[in-house]
Amino acid sequence: MTPPQTPRPRPAGSPFRDPVPPVIPTFEVGDRVTHDKQGMGRVVEVQADAVVVDFNDRPLRVLSPYTKLSKL
Repeated sequence: MTPPQTPRPRPAGSPFRDPVPPVIPTFEVGDRVTHDKQGMGRVVEVQADAVVVDFNDRPLRVLSPYTKLSKL
């Protein structure tokens, strides 16, 4: 027997909550950011699924959901 493709709806009185989707931050060109491993940098390009950050003349493409990147 295979599991259903869509999750079953929770009853109204259920103590369990549906998982909350993570909030993905948005960046703009020129934003100052910090990376867990690379340190501080500046956003030089914004793409559909990534941002390019300049870390002391070392550009690095960081993919979404940007877990190691935060805006200053």
